Amino acid sequence: MRVTLKDIADEAGVSIMTVSNVVNGNRARVSADTIERIQRIVADRGYVPSASARSLAAKSSRMIGLLVPAADEDSLMISPHNVAILGQIERQLRKSGYHLLLRGIAQPSEVGEALKSWSLDGAVLLNFFDEDIDRLTPGAVGNVSLLAVDSYSDNPLTTGVRSDDYTGALLAARHLLGLGHREIVFASPAITGVGVVHQRYKGFRAAFAEADLTWTERLVTIETATHTTGREVGRRIPTEHPDATAVFATADILAIGIMEGLADSGHAVPDQLSVVGFDNLDLSEYVTPKLTTVAQDIPQKAALAVERLLASIEKQEHPDSPITLDVQLIERSSTGPVRR
Repeated sequence: MRVTLKDIADEAGVSIMTVSNVVNGNRARVSADTIERIQRIVADRGYVPSASARSLAAKSSRMIGLLVPAADEDSLMISPHNVAILGQIERQLRKSGYHLLLRGIAQPSEVGEALKSWSLDGAVLLNFFDEDIDRLTPGAVGNVSLLAVDSYSDNPLTTGVRSDDYTGALLAARHLLGLGHREIVFASPAITGVGVVHQRYKGFRAAFAEADLTWTERLVTIETATHTTGREVGRRIPTEHPDATAVFATADILAIGIMEGLADSGHAVPDQLSVVGFDNLDLSEYVTPKLTTVAQDIPQKAALAVERLLASIEKQEHPDSPITLDVQLIERSSTGPVRR
């Protein structure tokens, strides 16, 4: 049977309130002997405080939601990048005494429902379209603190943390241009007028403009950035873009799939086509050839996201501008000089 505060109080010969104070660290009016006795009994009997009781007392659930888009019949959009973010956010929250709840969101209207039904103290929005974030209103989310990762939405409810996507793509394109490549394929999910992919597309195009070069549009767009779709793209590129000498993919997992698809079609990387990714996931170093990619600091991104969210929850501090983190190009063996 579960050991209760009353059980501890009866054995220690003190009131339930005294035990509660000791267990919760309110020991100013409790003698050292009593504290030692209660702590010994707690340890001997294996008492574990009730999280729900603590939540009621503190009027806080200590629960943070990680909300991720999910179609009605599909699984969550948990890419390797999102898995890395999830792991780092959970670690940072655990260090601060909070618990993480992962929840799939099929429709933007479900955000408010998730916040209220689970009595969340706050939530992180990951991988949402900016137009969906724009539509969130105070009436829908109530007083729950929100933070969006990798968002370019101007919604003040969700001011968060992102990487410098524009500069990252600029560095990738400069690298390929510096190796002599001019016929470069841009592979990504569909490009809209705002968001991460849009910024990477703008940065990529900017590298050609600053070099006074014209980019002949070689777009390959897909529904989602996965290894499977990347492999399909890699098989198609030699046929659809026979003059291409390089590919920039907006996600590592997509780039790795493209390299495999190129190999399937008998094209060597980097001898025949160079490939650059974006994220610098651990997978980048596990594949052959090792992937040249744009590195973003995922641990720092998660740490700052949690820091900002908890400051909003605990101190009512609401930032008015996002944090944009620096990126850098990591050169590996998937890129090389253009072969004439």
